[in-house]
Amino acid sequence: MMLRLSLQLLLLSRYASSMLLGWVESPGYPSGYLPHASLNWSRCAPKGHVLSIRLIHLDLEDSQDCENDAVKVFSNGNLISVLCGNREFEELQSTVNPSLLSSPGGCLSLSFHSDYSNTKRHTGFRGFYTDQDFNECQDDPDNGCTQFCHNFIGGYHCSCRHGYHLDVDKHTCTVSCTEDLSGLKQGDISTPSWPASYAENSNCQHTLSVEDHLQLELHFSEDFDVEQSPDGQCIDALRIETPSGTLGPFCGHTPPPSPFLTHSHHVHIRFTSDGFGTNKGFTLHFKTRDKVCPAVVTPHSRATPQQPQYSQGQSVTVTCVLGHVANTQGTQTLSSQYMTTCQSTGIWTPSYVCEPVDCGFPNVPEDGILQLVGSDSPHTQYKDQIQLNCRSEHYTLEGDDTYTCNANGEWVSGSGKTEMPKCTEVCGKPEKHPASAGRILGGKDANMGEIPWHLLIREPRRGGASLINDRWAVTAAHVVENVEETSLRLYGGLVNSRTISDRLSNVVVMDSERIIIHPNYIKGVAHRTSFDNDIALIRLASRVNLGPNLLPICLPEANRTLVENEQGTVSGFGVTEGRRGAFVTSAMLKYAHIGIYPRSACEDTPSTSTKKRMIFTNNMFCAGATGKDSCQKDSGGPFVLPMLAEGREPYYLTGIVSWGPPCSDRQYKGYYTKVENYVDWIKKTIDTTEKS
Repeated sequence: MMLRLSLQLLLLSRYASSMLLGWVESPGYPSGYLPHASLNWSRCAPKGHVLSIRLIHLDLEDSQDCENDAVKVFSNGNLISVLCGNREFEELQSTVNPSLLSSPGGCLSLSFHSDYSNTKRHTGFRGFYTDQDFNECQDDPDNGCTQFCHNFIGGYHCSCRHGYHLDVDKHTCTVSCTEDLSGLKQGDISTPSWPASYAENSNCQHTLSVEDHLQLELHFSEDFDVEQSPDGQCIDALRIETPSGTLGPFCGHTPPPSPFLTHSHHVHIRFTSDGFGTNKGFTLHFKTRDKVCPAVVTPHSRATPQQPQYSQGQSVTVTCVLGHVANTQGTQTLSSQYMTTCQSTGIWTPSYVCEPVDCGFPNVPEDGILQLVGSDSPHTQYKDQIQLNCRSEHYTLEGDDTYTCNANGEWVSGSGKTEMPKCTEVCGKPEKHPASAGRILGGKDANMGEIPWHLLIREPRRGGASLINDRWAVTAAHVVENVEETSLRLYGGLVNSRTISDRLSNVVVMDSERIIIHPNYIKGVAHRTSFDNDIALIRLASRVNLGPNLLPICLPEANRTLVENEQGTVSGFGVTEGRRGAFVTSAMLKYAHIGIYPRSACEDTPSTSTKKRMIFTNNMFCAGATGKDSCQKDSGGPFVLPMLAEGREPYYLTGIVSWGPPCSDRQYKGYYTKVENYVDWIKKTIDTTEKS
């Protein structure tokens, strides 16, 4: 007997120790707590349980907002109660204890503290904590059970009425309405419980399948009632699924048209409903008939002859609509028509997709000067549009900026052009302008950006050149004759030749790729008497980046008539007058404003070192002014109109420094290649070279 009692006490103690229950009380209770006393306590409930504290006694120092002595209770770290003062047992039971609960599976924690002194000794507090089952069915409105909820200790269980079964989510009650009717050539299908209201949370699927030369035909009853929202959206829905696609959803009070031809021998009738509503649903009768081919062979096409439907063996011509082509072999062809025949299976053979014409990515140059606006991957199909512009402000768009993909697969502008626009360099428009005249012989130094087209050649013969676009320069033929095409180096974006070796300078170094001397220039003459056709083109090895200090000069209009005494500007790094009248090569870019002499003055040519007079031709002009002129080593440099100081843009390359008397003769008359006579040659040569 004693052994049995001991075993019962042992089992009871183990059961009690496994449960969450016990007392929590203030330090020193019931004799009273001391100043600066504190207590921190925390327990957590298992899943499906809640933890509660039932206070049976509360006697603490009372203070405003319980700022002196206080007991605080937290649920999952959130403060749910702050208590102090003296509370009767009845008040604790009715107003305090009901709120001292954790969330299901949550934690309760309690903290107590007292301050430094009390006017009298307070006994403190005492409470009993325990865990208890949480009734999800009664206290949790989100338990998810759509019909019945059954609570048990630590959890709950959902169940369903007769005729329903619990879905895989273990909460939703649904009806068993999936049925395979394969092989039947006729029959009836209805929503669950028809003609009574259909069940909530339905997910019905009826499978119909017959021989492949037949098609299924559906006949719906006029009594059609499937829940629909006020704005016409389907809440519950009927869908008819075939291999070629899903038809529907259908809802409301209007049934699908009868007979409903599915054009398929394999069909799924799917019906779904939500958890609410009292609608009746639908019923239908299905049967079979021979397959026919639909009137539309493929989207974006028309069939000839046109009929509502076609029988086995009938052939039609399929014509893709404008802007579409038939993809007959996996690649787009120019054909927009093909023949096809209706098969016993209700399928057109062959059947090719009429795809939108694709103009492809426009032919934008790789240099990136011309760019698409807004997207690197534009839409390129029929009727799509693209916009283009120039990437740099130093270029201007030559042509239309908006193009549309047409039905022929071409990008066409609004004016009917199919070629892409070009970005042409803005020429002859420096951002800075010289303010006053000077002279190359000891003349005015140019500031950076005032003559941005002037290029310096240092070797093998010092001279100048002019940038005419971002890939080409022009100079005098005698400066570059006998020079290897790829050995010439030019410098731009500078006014001080000493900065060429300075790594921190912005000097632009350009190498030649090709040198083209005018075919009528006579090369290799030791003691020449003519510099006729003294002009050459230089193709740079790479495109230069234009900027404020490096810009091209404009070519003049062909066959422009020079005006006597018209003032222009000549520039160069050549010989200038130094100290005490000595002549030295200038490190600085200098310029002078000089006038064009009359032809009679030009024909009075100076003598050469061999006492022979130079021949003046119609391909030349001469210019100068008192104390102003170009000099040795200025050859190849530009003479521009109008005079720079006037600021009348744009400026044109009117002449190229060619020849003249020695500077020491002080005749102040230089001879220049008349560029206007060579504009056609320059343009034709550049165009031919770029295309080769």
